[in-house]
Amino acid sequence: MNDAERARLADPGWKTWGPYLSERSWGTVREDYSENGDAWGSFPHDHARSRTYRWNEDGLAGICDDVQTLCLAFAFWNGRDPILKERIFGLTGPQGNHGEDAKEYWFYEDCTPTHSWMRWRYFYPQAEFPYSRLVDENARRGAGDLEFELLDTGIFDDDRYWDIVVDYAKADIDDIVVRVTICNAGPDTATLHVLPTLWFRNTWSWGLDDRRPSISTAGNTLITSHHALPSMRLSGDGRSAALFCDNESNSRRLWNVDGSAFPKDAINDRVVHGRDTTNPALTGTKAALWYQIEVAAGGTEAITLRLHRGDVNPVASAIDVLAARRADADEFYAALTPASTSDQETLVMRQALGGMLWSKQFYHYDVARWLDGDPGQPTPPAARKVGRNAGWRHLNNHDVISMPDKWEYPWYAAWDLGFHTVALAHVDSTFAKEQLILLCREWFMHPNGQLPAYEWSFGDVNPPVHAWAALQVFEIDGGNDFEFLERMMHKLLLNFTWWVNRKDADGNNVFAGGFLGLDNIGPIDRSAPLPIDGALEQSDGTSWMAMYCLDLLEMSLTLARHDPTYEDLATKFFEHFALIAEAMYSRGLWDEEDGFYYDVLATT
Repeated sequence: MNDAERARLADPGWKTWGPYLSERSWGTVREDYSENGDAWGSFPHDHARSRTYRWNEDGLAGICDDVQTLCLAFAFWNGRDPILKERIFGLTGPQGNHGEDAKEYWFYEDCTPTHSWMRWRYFYPQAEFPYSRLVDENARRGAGDLEFELLDTGIFDDDRYWDIVVDYAKADIDDIVVRVTICNAGPDTATLHVLPTLWFRNTWSWGLDDRRPSISTAGNTLITSHHALPSMRLSGDGRSAALFCDNESNSRRLWNVDGSAFPKDAINDRVVHGRDTTNPALTGTKAALWYQIEVAAGGTEAITLRLHRGDVNPVASAIDVLAARRADADEFYAALTPASTSDQETLVMRQALGGMLWSKQFYHYDVARWLDGDPGQPTPPAARKVGRNAGWRHLNNHDVISMPDKWEYPWYAAWDLGFHTVALAHVDSTFAKEQLILLCREWFMHPNGQLPAYEWSFGDVNPPVHAWAALQVFEIDGGNDFEFLERMMHKLLLNFTWWVNRKDADGNNVFAGGFLGLDNIGPIDRSAPLPIDGALEQSDGTSWMAMYCLDLLEMSLTLARHDPTYEDLATKFFEHFALIAEAMYSRGLWDEEDGFYYDVLATT
């Protein structure tokens, strides 16, 4: 397979820009500086438009560079909403009758592994968005009731909504064409405000580096200046007005103290309320091109933009670039599709893989800095030093990572990531291998050998699927990268030893403690200490460890073909598997009558 997209995969530069922008940074552990660990309440959705994020940015249909220096995303306004639509709205964990839940409709329709071609779709109501009604109605419903969704409000009746499609196509590594297609699905002519927004992640407000970047304008072009990023230009088609502010908190609105003269929500207040809030000097660290597009009933209009390096003069036409990258994507996925696959199955496969690729996110979280606080900010509460993630001071994440979901779960989960890599290996085996290695690196893996679970509790326990995932990725990639497999083997030996020393407390080859099921709900929280004197010997946790032994056995035998010293490890894991299998019977986990393995509560 020598298609154009596969050729681009050989050059890491083509991944410099991608969909690495989260869709929710509010309500996350990283942004929680409360005393009681209430992440949802500490940084609610209502603060998001006005309050600067410390760790990660978010947006709609957004892209950024791979260290999130510069971000590009979209804001929309239907002329009726009380705020700009800058991010997906949803209920927090406590608000939803089934937990956190996004209450909008958006879709990742297509994506190539270098993000040379991407398509995103969003349905935006033309009537005022029912924020309060969604919150109030779901609050009235219990766990046994259906969720109250946006469609249930009737806001899409008579097809009164905007069907918005955003396409990205790279002409070169730092030359990106953006096409926004706006369809008025409703029966009447209507106006949509479209604001492609460019901004810098705030790195200057924390007392660590006071160098401030800037964005300025020349005609219908926004121009960036940053000490570590080449100057970029966002060019529009001339029908817009440039609005400027700073990516800094509106301290007056949030805390009733003086702050930035042109804060983060100044563009919102200018467009929605007509206030004179943006910077008249036409400079700042956040800027938008403001389009007001009138579209006839059933009609379609489009906006074309281009984000490119300031010292590069784009040569290819935007339409040609879009068509070429779309054709490259077709060629790339055609090579992956089995001949017997139906058109419907092909579409499902392509959109599923495209969704996986869209779900990459730049994830930044320095736990020691988060625990101690920034020199330019108030000291965090003392309770933080003995609270959530206090034992993970070594963890310092500053990487592009595959997320379970960039709204509901905008943080990596160790075992989810293992499964992700197996799917991703079919389109980008290099990225899949990098993700598995990354999770085992010393700034992720605890010095004691534990892998970080997820940001709500890095010390929680996830099933050990990473040896299995490494073997799958190894085979999908062709079964020749023994350096990758050996690298994983050495790290997983540390992790396996942690399991044996920490989760087999009595040394009887039966494992206990932790969230180890297939997301099944148990009668008790198995991550918490038992309310009685005893131990819960887990059939599923023990089974996972038996599987871990078999996977490391297979890995050892595979490596032994090239290095016979691994034969000893193969013997060790075979013996350990046999000991675990025997223990599941001798400790009473097997029930002969039911033909099923059960957990055993072993009391004193």
